[in-house]
Amino acid sequence: VTFFPAMLTLPAGGSATFFCNISMENDSGSEYSLNWYKEINQSQPQKIAEISRNNPQTKTEKYLLTNHTPAFKIEILNLHQNDSGSYYCGLITFFEPDKVMESSRSRLVVTAAPEKTNATDEPEMEAGNSPNHIKAVLLGILLLAGAVILLIFGYLTITYRRGGMIPHEGCATPRGWGKPPMVSVSTVDYGVLEFQRDQCTQMPSETRPVEQTEYATIIFPEEKPITPERAKKHQD
Repeated sequence: VTFFPAMLTLPAGGSATFFCNISMENDSGSEYSLNWYKEINQSQPQKIAEISRNNPQTKTEKYLLTNHTPAFKIEILNLHQNDSGSYYCGLITFFEPDKVMESSRSRLVVTAAPEKTNATDEPEMEAGNSPNHIKAVLLGILLLAGAVILLIFGYLTITYRRGGMIPHEGCATPRGWGKPPMVSVSTVDYGVLEFQRDQCTQMPSETRPVEQTEYATIIFPEEKPITPERAKKHQD
């Protein structure tokens, strides 16, 4: 009776598979069964499962036994750390009741389950949160636009109340918004205009016509001329 593999190291949550091979020199159809044992710290062996020659498969909540004569397979399901220990099989023949052949021991070490990395979880979380992120951004944009509209409306309201409205041809125009009317202001200034006769060109009195037209050239200086009123004020 042989039992293998000799050593297994597996994480919790998986399954462990061992094989037990039997070889009988005189196999004349005799009945036998195969027992499976577990030892913890070299303590008293504990029988955990059994399968007979004519039974193709046996399954419990923890173990699955399959008959592949002359090989028998045992699977330890849903491993926990307390499943660690030594395992072996024992052949019991019914034609020799007192004869029990045991196999060698195999060691099973169950380690802690590996921690799940967040590398695969983060994309899912980001994908799941992307709609919420988009909703938050849209909500922020709407709030900002609403605040701008309220500011514009408040500014127009204050301007309307201060300036008032001037109706014109069925529509209202805020007072003070139109251009002020252009007012032309005429200024009048007074000066002294003196005519000087040319002494050289005087005509004799007897040849001077009755109606005489004289021409004069008026030159306005850059400064304002001194009128009699201004001269009087200047003297005062």
